[in-house]
Amino acid sequence: MERSITAFSFALVASLASALVLRVQAQPGFISIDCGAPNSYTDYQTKIDFSTDKGLIDFGESMQISTKLINQKSWKWLKYLRNFLNGTRNCYTLKPDKGKNIMYLIRASFWYADYDYKNRTPIFDLYIDVNYWATVDNYDKVHYEIVYVAQRDDIQVCLVNIGKGVPFISALELRTLDNAIYQIESGFLRLNFRYDVGGLNSTIRYQDDVYDRIWQSWASPAWRMLDPGTSASALYNNNDEYKVPGEVLRTAQTARDANTSLIYIIMPYNETSKWIGYFHFAETQILPSGQQREFLVFTSDGQFTEMVRLEYLRPVTVVSSLVSGSQINFTFKATTNRPGYPPPIINALEIFTIQELLNVPTAQDDVKALTSTKADYTVNKDSWQGDPCVPSEFAWEGVNCSYGNPPRVISLNLSSSDLKGIISSSLSNLLELESLDLSNNQLTEAIPETLANLSKLRILNLSGNKLNGSVPKALKRRHEDKTLDLRLDNNPDLCWASSCPKKEAKNSILVPIIASVSVVFVVICVLSIGLIRRKQTIEASDRTLRLKNQPFKYGEVSRITGNFGQVIGEGGFGKVYLGTLNNGDVVAVKMLSESSKQGYKEFQAEAQLLMIVHHRNLVSLFGYCNESRHMALIYEYMANGNLRQHLSGIVKIHPTEDHSKILTWSKRLHIAIDAAQGLDYLHNGCKPPIIHRDLKTTNILLSKDFQAKIADFGLSRAFIAENDSHVSTCPAGTPGYLDPEFQSSGNLTKKSDVYSFGIVLFELITGRPPIMRSLDGSASMYILEWLIPIVESGDIQRIMDPRLQGEFDINSAWKVVEIAMSCTRSMAIERPDINHVLTELKESSGSKSSGSFEMTSLELHSDNAPVAR
Repeated sequence: MERSITAFSFALVASLASALVLRVQAQPGFISIDCGAPNSYTDYQTKIDFSTDKGLIDFGESMQISTKLINQKSWKWLKYLRNFLNGTRNCYTLKPDKGKNIMYLIRASFWYADYDYKNRTPIFDLYIDVNYWATVDNYDKVHYEIVYVAQRDDIQVCLVNIGKGVPFISALELRTLDNAIYQIESGFLRLNFRYDVGGLNSTIRYQDDVYDRIWQSWASPAWRMLDPGTSASALYNNNDEYKVPGEVLRTAQTARDANTSLIYIIMPYNETSKWIGYFHFAETQILPSGQQREFLVFTSDGQFTEMVRLEYLRPVTVVSSLVSGSQINFTFKATTNRPGYPPPIINALEIFTIQELLNVPTAQDDVKALTSTKADYTVNKDSWQGDPCVPSEFAWEGVNCSYGNPPRVISLNLSSSDLKGIISSSLSNLLELESLDLSNNQLTEAIPETLANLSKLRILNLSGNKLNGSVPKALKRRHEDKTLDLRLDNNPDLCWASSCPKKEAKNSILVPIIASVSVVFVVICVLSIGLIRRKQTIEASDRTLRLKNQPFKYGEVSRITGNFGQVIGEGGFGKVYLGTLNNGDVVAVKMLSESSKQGYKEFQAEAQLLMIVHHRNLVSLFGYCNESRHMALIYEYMANGNLRQHLSGIVKIHPTEDHSKILTWSKRLHIAIDAAQGLDYLHNGCKPPIIHRDLKTTNILLSKDFQAKIADFGLSRAFIAENDSHVSTCPAGTPGYLDPEFQSSGNLTKKSDVYSFGIVLFELITGRPPIMRSLDGSASMYILEWLIPIVESGDIQRIMDPRLQGEFDINSAWKVVEIAMSCTRSMAIERPDINHVLTELKESSGSKSSGSFEMTSLELHSDNAPVAR
């Protein structure tokens, strides 16, 4: 016994010490929740303390993302999530230390990562308190962020099921801001873009940014990079109230000269929406004596104009007025265009949409009363989350409200809700209540006299309970003068008289003993059933795994393909045949020809890689055959062939297909995103990273639904470390897709694949192959030689694939052109990581979160004046 007490004491002291350590480590003003995570932890990258969501939400199921994707992102707080199978609205309640009337940055993060293995990204709504925030479509982005002034001491973030899949959330973060930073006259600021212009790092956040804003690096290929001229600490020491990190401010982009303007364009769908820009500048260059960088920031339609004068290492932030329109051009133009004078620069920017607070929350006293009642009775109703009345379509079950300013609770029906114990005193605080129904529960003790204080109460139904004692006099009087319909039947121990006869106490010991034994028995049964089902699930999973990547005999391969009856493709390795497995799955069988230049080494490399890498945008391997001279790889069948066939017009459109196989601009964007996701998994999701080395449109295959998957891994290489390069003396890849730096130096890196991907993007844009030949084959031209002069002239129509027949979004097309230009820079160090490319592509497809198409873009300029798009 003494040892048990000692052990308990030690555990208690240890837990208190652990709690104390966590309290000291936590960042002041931060709430960081890893939704669905099993344990709290300190993130090794940001040093931010993340807690679990236990106690912050009543419902939902903790899930881990797909094991195939768990290494795709290094952020630990995206590895788990909480999904919500039940209920229309599910809400987290945040309680910041400083409470209401304080400005907060609130960020919700979502990464589907095929956690349910259905490969169907859900779409659902996100609310802040009682007002719409965004529509979450995880296909577009991961982070949704707002700047919000709390209306009450707590803040609720709610996920709403709109019938397009099960809502889920990965992380929820709150950061306390200085109220002077962002200007909010009404509503809240919804972040669209926050860019570290010319940034050297993919993202910058805490601890560089004391407010933990996430700065994404962004650079325009048409603007000139400004060499970082100072250290981050020098800028930080002179920082203004915006506290933009020095690491962000030390990089910038500039115009070619003082005659050239920089233009940043937004193209909203909704012309009435209000936008505001925060533009951050810092002079990091030591200019010649007598010179100072001076320029105007303005919108072309005159809605906003401001002069900027920069002093060395003195950060300046310019905040635009509220602007709107079908196209918003933010222009940066030098005030002096004399030769030698410095052109305008931009170091960082933030673009927000103003979102109004259209709904008024329920009166705070009513909310507190119902919340306390919920806690007193442990009410477990799916709908009892968020605000009780607002929005009206999400009102709590059994609650009716009047919708004045503010809304009030006028009716509460908790009949047959398995309520136990005394009547909650919190109900007496619902001062506008007209009807209260607590019938058919297990309520005990006396009726509280405070219910008589509800002056507007017209119906009180307490029948079918176990109430005792006498009915309060005030309630009896109101019942007698017919101002209150009081229903008390089926309460055997309740009496109307002022004093009631006492009853002998009954033996109450046996009942709880029987109940306790029953509970234990039920728990044991449930646990046993759970263990049996878990074992069955694991065994079934093992059987499924054994079916994958299995070796085939040559005789089986012959039978599967109908004795190699139907050829569906051919390459340097040999022919590809159509086949059918025993379970009915259609497959493609790649046979290695004896005369193939790609021999056993490439065959082995592809087989080994595809056995260990799995991603929805990589072609899956069902099995292989390695029997004497017969070598084959058995893949999933991709019904729509390869991308090059569609771009070249080889694929024939049957009249009954309603042109479903024509690659629209939307389909092309989705194909580009799919391919980028597959490449991102190889580069950043695999340890060590894998370099494809032969990415091209013939190696991007299309499923029946036009989902793109990367194929042909025969030349792929895995590197020991992420920044490793490989010096190759053998040619790798296909002419037209080869990284020029690789061709000259032999250095092979992830950026070699990025270059190839850029060429693929140009093929999607133009429909042309990388090496364009004349009809007679006597002359050829590289696609970049043909394309770049046209792009620089600003005539995008001339480069677009004529098969599109002009049906494409011009701003989206410009964005993809810019992405492709950045991928195909001649020096590998200047090319972005594929993860950054993927983010940009998703933005180019347009955000669905607000029903508007929000684009960033830039103008290509001549020396004299901007060229209009």
